[in-house]
Amino acid sequence: MKTKLIVLAVLVIALITAFRETGEKNVRIFMIGDSTMANKAPEKAPETGWGMVFGDFFNEQVTIENHAVNGRSSKSFIGEGRWQKVYNQLQPGDYVFIQFGHNDQKDQSPDRFTNPFTTYRANLERFVRESREKGAIPILLTSVVRRNFNEKGSLIDTHGNYPLVVRMVASDLDVPFIDLQLLTEQKMTDMGPEESKKLYLWLEAGENANYPNGVQDNTHFCHTGATEVASMVVGELKKLHLLEEYLKK
Repeated sequence: MKTKLIVLAVLVIALITAFRETGEKNVRIFMIGDSTMANKAPEKAPETGWGMVFGDFFNEQVTIENHAVNGRSSKSFIGEGRWQKVYNQLQPGDYVFIQFGHNDQKDQSPDRFTNPFTTYRANLERFVRESREKGAIPILLTSVVRRNFNEKGSLIDTHGNYPLVVRMVASDLDVPFIDLQLLTEQKMTDMGPEESKKLYLWLEAGENANYPNGVQDNTHFCHTGATEVASMVVGELKKLHLLEEYLKK
């Protein structure tokens, strides 16, 4: 009996040691947002949302739950019950990455449009508040830029006041914040009008079977662009000292 207890104690100590060596615990990252973050169907390849490749930067202790969907705004994500589905699953220690704005500005679509200083702000605050109610950790992100260069080669903003409101909510509610608008703007500006096409869904006719006539998409990324954006997010997480222990070495 005594021998069995000793063996059991040794096993428990070994398990505790292994647990400590491999990290604190398993974590889940829930992602809510629009098409720039979303998973894509195979027939859309090489279009890639940055959420599709985000998990590649983490070890096996991290599970990515990507709930971002094409065309959704903060309003329609709530209105379609998508946020409720995420909320119901949240547990203490989960992370919630929140990135909306591209479709909130669609003023010809009442089911999606939000005023940035009223409904949009209220929706972001709700995501933050309700995540925290469940013990989850919200992270706010501004929208990635569109590849919108003018004839002189200057990158022109298309998001208006929406990124400003994200910054305001992050500051007022003390939420971890990643300024993807700034980071992607800097990257596109450095690359310029021609080189930046390599990050977006730009294909010549006949180059890809999914787009036989070619495509010139200045909003959505190819795999290279999505990986670049995901890498930016990881870089900011390191600065915030969040999830560092779960990143691949």
